[in-house]
Amino acid sequence: MSTKMIKLQSSDGEVFVVNEAVARKSAVVSRMLEDCVVFGCVVDLVDVPVVKSSVLARVIDYCKDRSYFSPERLQFWETAFWRVHHSTLVALANAANYLEIPSLLDTTCDRLAKIITDSEDDEQVRLILGIDDSKEEKETTDKKRKKNQSEKNQHTDPPVIPVYMCFPFGDFPEGEIQNYKDDNLWRTTSEEKRELERLQKPIYNSVRQAAEVHRQVRKYMRSIVEPGMLLTDICETLEITARTLISEKGLKAGIAFPTGCSLNRVAAHWTPNSGDKTVLQYDDVMKLDFGTHIDGIDTANINDIYKFQMETNISFCFAGHIIYSAFTVAFNPTYEPLLAASREATYTGIKESGIDARLCDVAASIEEVMKSYEVEINGKVFGVKSIQNLNVYSLRPYQRYAMKSIQTRMEEGEYYGIQAFGSTGKGYVREDLECSHYMKKSHIGHINLALPRAEQLLATINNKFSTLAFCRRDLDRIGETNYLGGLKTLCDVGFVQPYPPLCDVKGSYVSQFAHTVLLRPTCKEVVSKGDDY
Repeated sequence: MSTKMIKLQSSDGEVFVVNEAVARKSAVVSRMLEDCVVFGCVVDLVDVPVVKSSVLARVIDYCKDRSYFSPERLQFWETAFWRVHHSTLVALANAANYLEIPSLLDTTCDRLAKIITDSEDDEQVRLILGIDDSKEEKETTDKKRKKNQSEKNQHTDPPVIPVYMCFPFGDFPEGEIQNYKDDNLWRTTSEEKRELERLQKPIYNSVRQAAEVHRQVRKYMRSIVEPGMLLTDICETLEITARTLISEKGLKAGIAFPTGCSLNRVAAHWTPNSGDKTVLQYDDVMKLDFGTHIDGIDTANINDIYKFQMETNISFCFAGHIIYSAFTVAFNPTYEPLLAASREATYTGIKESGIDARLCDVAASIEEVMKSYEVEINGKVFGVKSIQNLNVYSLRPYQRYAMKSIQTRMEEGEYYGIQAFGSTGKGYVREDLECSHYMKKSHIGHINLALPRAEQLLATINNKFSTLAFCRRDLDRIGETNYLGGLKTLCDVGFVQPYPPLCDVKGSYVSQFAHTVLLRPTCKEVVSKGDDY
């Protein structure tokens, strides 16, 4: 017997399709459905006029059945669910009160009460609850707030405060600055180039905001990842934290591509699909790579833009910047030389990068460092090899992979992902295993899709991801079901590009480190550099 589905519409117009059991967790919705039964009418859409989509999504998540969860899995979900800023707690309390969901209201109020109890003064309580002061009080409050926030940034453990709130004056920290050398040394003191940088300062500042998210997320993940964790839980924790810190807003800001969580011989493009039960082991070598994007297009007009694009066959390159970083986790000290090889090779690649530098020369410098390392595993010594077909790529707006010829020279103003993969195998990766990563191609014409489900799925991909990479878990998260057939059709006709896992030979181990480098007019900035690496 099929489950009846109910549509819930948030105050900002987003529609969520949920099963009736979930919808009836709200007494308000349940009464509405009962009234419809009495009066013989059909409910097509239930309007929730005072709850925004971001909050309604969390309410729906709370109401889902978790009776089949193990105690450990339930505890992990609860920790992730309640890891939110106090403003979100207030919004959840208001939503629970309106929708009449007692358990959610009670739990949220208990948590708010604890926060209020721990608050230092009345001003902080008013700030938490969103209470407006009178005009005179507000001026005084604003001055005090600016003074307090300027004294220290609001970092928490776990990190739940959006990065923009930690830097109240909107000036985000620079990454590591490296001067150009040789023929480009003149740029350091050029007034013309300094003026170009002054004009780009707002863009640089936005990019640094996304980079600060990386630093906080990496620090947190390094503190909690341990053997015995499900890879799904690791990825979802990282993604929840990144979305919170970047203040996710559709295509304007959010996660740039699926969290890579590749083990051992798998170098890249692996993330757990829904239902995957892979557990991190003590002897595993895990690569964690993720990206954030910021300053993208407002999704309010994206459907009109795509309609125009399909009718005219004109492609748009949406403004937006991707920041990327990656690191490797290995608990067994046996693998430390392998990690050190990738880490030092990445630093060398960054050092050799610069305006007019050839990508092949950067790759050669990475390989030279990598070859100087060896690692002993189970009594056998392996020379560390640089993976030949994975090293440097350009980060274009809304595209993680903007590949260039290996002979191409690096250009002023561009962003580059500098990464080093060290392997105990052949040093060459091939596609293998089940695919989880996908990305819509940026230049596609109009094709009439025979499968309606494929056409519906393409519209969802356009609206939610544009040309950002996505994975199956992302589709599950936004409520898509029974999409595999439609997704295969989109891949077959060339609308969507699958990116299967990239693997070296069986029995080998691969490590990775990566940073994003901005080639500014006067210097290069390693925007994602942090205290960790």
